[in-house]
Amino acid sequence: MNDLMKTLLAQEEELQFDSFTNEDALQLGNIVVQHAKDVIGKGIAIHIENDEHPLYTHYMAGTSKDNIYWVNTKKNVVNHFGHSSLYVGEMFRDQGTTFPESSGLPLSEYQGEGGSFPIIVRGQGKVGTITVSGLTGEEDHQAAVDGIRKFLAK
Repeated sequence: MNDLMKTLLAQEEELQFDSFTNEDALQLGNIVVQHAKDVIGKGIAIHIENDEHPLYTHYMAGTSKDNIYWVNTKKNVVNHFGHSSLYVGEMFRDQGTTFPESSGLPLSEYQGEGGSFPIIVRGQGKVGTITVSGLTGEEDHQAAVDGIRKFLAK
């Protein structure tokens, strides 16, 4: 396991919620939108769902229908593997291969690119996902992480 993978697992351990409600999803999504406006300076797509249905979706100016594909394929990776989509992509790279070459999953539905992060409730496990699209995979991942950090700090 390389250093990036260790860092990503540490983020999943650190960024856990005591509970996660529909209202929390609304607040978290709005925090990420504001972060994109204030810090990133570029429009992104933000999608939050629990393990049953969508709770928050916003496509800022500058996004396109292509972001729908990326949101869904990255979110599906988190739901399949239980870890951030950046971690999963890095896991394959650490093994000397790539997600497309070795995952055995259809790329029409799964992409091991950064941007989707598990919503984890302490004592309960993964209860949903937050997914960002519109930047590089690493930047999408960081936007999700920064949003969760800001939410948990309040």
